[in-house]
Amino acid sequence: MTLQLDYAPAQDVPAARLDGAWYPICRLADLELCWGEAALIHGRQVALFRVDSSTVFAVSHRDPVSGSQVMARGIVGSRGQRFTITSPLHKEVYFLDSGEPVSGIGTALRSFPTRVIDGKVEVLV
Repeated sequence: MTLQLDYAPAQDVPAARLDGAWYPICRLADLELCWGEAALIHGRQVALFRVDSSTVFAVSHRDPVSGSQVMARGIVGSRGQRFTITSPLHKEVYFLDSGEPVSGIGTALRSFPTRVIDGKVEVLV
């Protein structure tokens, strides 16, 4: 499932214009456990991951190594108590809570704050 919100087209919304607003994305029940979904939010592709009954993480859908929009197709895992996402292309592993690479080396994924209000997932971009 890829969700697109009806805002301005991507080419008309440079990253510098994003206003730091919360955007409703979907119902929490629409997200499968440990399965990624992509959403287009105000011209930005975001990968969403529900990891338990009420926790959702959001990171950039763009793989920092290849530049491809594939992170929602990555493999969800964990390192200790922290959830991770493994890129489906080159198998780099990132922490979902921060976007930092597990190895500590390389480019991080951009991460976005999330919240669940009345059963609806919202992302701050």
